[in-house]
Amino acid sequence: MALHAREFFMEHLKLPFTEAGVVGSTYYATPVPAGPLRLRIDFARTIRADEYNGLRLAVIHQDRGELDAAVLRFEDHKTFDHRDASQGRSPRESGYGTFQELRDRPDWVPWEHAHTDGLRNAIEQYVSVWFPGAWKTPAPSRTSGRTVRKAPSPETARSGTRSR
Repeated sequence: MALHAREFFMEHLKLPFTEAGVVGSTYYATPVPAGPLRLRIDFARTIRADEYNGLRLAVIHQDRGELDAAVLRFEDHKTFDHRDASQGRSPRESGYGTFQELRDRPDWVPWEHAHTDGLRNAIEQYVSVWFPGAWKTPAPSRTSGRTVRKAPSPETARSGTRSR
């Protein structure tokens, strides 16, 4: 698959849901295990063939179908700002804040060098509305290295003179 969706959702966005998987180019998750609601995330298409400008999030009820949907645009979350600036592309130009799927180049990763922190934060906000408490941020790993420690302050010497 030219979109490399599995790598994008599982490794690049690193969404924290254990009950999740990617089918085709769509991410599915059950943020609250055994609950009736599901989260679906896919790439939001533009009016051009094989061009995407964001992610479409949807909450799906297992019996009632889609309850809500939202589109998180790459441009709004600065996903491709660095790439577009380095290519001299401005917001009014075609291709700004989007990527294209090139089916004849399966080795090319269309979202390479994307900055996904903004998208991940927006997904976290969306999930917190529909699935309160389901977003489990992993505990920071304890790595060896420099740490900040509180150093004891030196003893002050008392003098007979007053200072201002």
